[in-house]
Amino acid sequence: MSSPLVLTLDIGTSSTRAMLFDAAARPLDGHVVQLPYRVQTTADGGAEFDADELFTAVVSVIDQLLAQAGPLAEQIGAVAADTMVTNCFGLDAAGRPVTPALTYADTRAANAAGKLRREVGPEGAAQIHNRTGCLIHASYLPARFNWLAEARPEWLATSARWASVGEYIYWRLLGEWRVSYSVAAWSGLLNRHSLTWDADWLAGLPISAEQLSPLADVSQPLRGLRPEWARRWPALKDVPWYPAIGDGAGANIGSGACDSSRLALTVGTSGAMRAVLPAESVATVPDGLWLYRVDARRGLLGGATTEGGSLYAWFQDTLRLPSAEQLEAELAQLPPAAHGLALLPFIAGERAPGWHDHARASLHNFTLHTRPVDIVRAGLESVAYRFALIYNLITAHLPADASRQIVASGGLLNSPAWLQIFADVLGQPVLTLAEKEATSRGVALLALESLGVINNVADLPPAIGRTYQPNADHHQIYRQAIDTQLEYYRRLIG
Repeated sequence: MSSPLVLTLDIGTSSTRAMLFDAAARPLDGHVVQLPYRVQTTADGGAEFDADELFTAVVSVIDQLLAQAGPLAEQIGAVAADTMVTNCFGLDAAGRPVTPALTYADTRAANAAGKLRREVGPEGAAQIHNRTGCLIHASYLPARFNWLAEARPEWLATSARWASVGEYIYWRLLGEWRVSYSVAAWSGLLNRHSLTWDADWLAGLPISAEQLSPLADVSQPLRGLRPEWARRWPALKDVPWYPAIGDGAGANIGSGACDSSRLALTVGTSGAMRAVLPAESVATVPDGLWLYRVDARRGLLGGATTEGGSLYAWFQDTLRLPSAEQLEAELAQLPPAAHGLALLPFIAGERAPGWHDHARASLHNFTLHTRPVDIVRAGLESVAYRFALIYNLITAHLPADASRQIVASGGLLNSPAWLQIFADVLGQPVLTLAEKEATSRGVALLALESLGVINNVADLPPAIGRTYQPNADHHQIYRQAIDTQLEYYRRLIG
């Protein structure tokens, strides 16, 4: 172990986790606390959290981690965080939440997004996409605020400020509003060229820039806990607290995917594939993809899916499946796409690459002979097909690189069968991380870089585990299966 230590907070969709990393970005054994929870869904497409419950979870994991650390807590030199992104909620003038925290998976703004697209037209939509790096979609804030104006005007009327969970937690603890370029980039309201709230968007929305937090880079920390928390956590009262970044940005950095030679594939509750590149190197944001931020210097080109582990969890909750071990063995034995099923995995609308808000999941060609394991295999393959489309879009806009790698992280690592499916579908080797928590490791690396402990996040590459090699024959079968899925997609969605 080497100091300073970094305390990381990973505030995700399914849990909040606190960890300790040393100055070589190595997690300290026995110093991790995780508190699970579940998003609250509604029949009309809502996906919400209670902001104060999330705050309570953060306080709890910090309490427990510091208790585990004991005297080691005095060696903590910084706190760094990542959060699920594209979430927001309203607060009154005193900073009390007056709405639920609405997440990226909330599809209720779909009609508002469609109306916005019609109003601005194709040319206007393309300009917005290139200016903000985000498309017009229900998961982003422009459509969400317009939906609020129609469906929940009382929320807009009672909200003096709008913030994400990371901003709120830091304000409760440190007494100052601050949002990183990274988190802001996921909102659809950040001008990627000027790194300011986009004035053209805001001019037509029912909120103002004054209701949003001041912007800052991830390297610009807050210091000085409020007295209540300084007494509770004396080891943290004067250390820098670096602004939260998007969880996807942390996953890339922690995976060693710090430039265009390595793409990060993360599949947890949702999924994403991303490449880090110089922020201003993309003149025009590719159609179907987004361009977010790691920080002021580094952009994040990629695409995300709402489906991923959420689909797998739905199968486990709904189908009569064997034990996890037996299911994994049965999945591995099935030939590629031999079940004859075509599945569209959009259980919470579609994001990349088609961005159809109203897309819904569907299963085709099942019979009395179809088994639950066939449906699960078809579902895992269907998610991989969507990533194959994203992969082709990303690599078409990156420098040619014969040695480019794909490195996988997240809950996907728990399923060797799914990892092999990804390798076969993509036709590329898939490397797995030996690091347990890539996202938390990524925010620790950014903190160490900001502290000056390391020169660059790439100085400490991650440990790599098993590599899954693609089967060329399986890849050809999957190319045809992707065409079949696309045909159903065109018929049902457009």
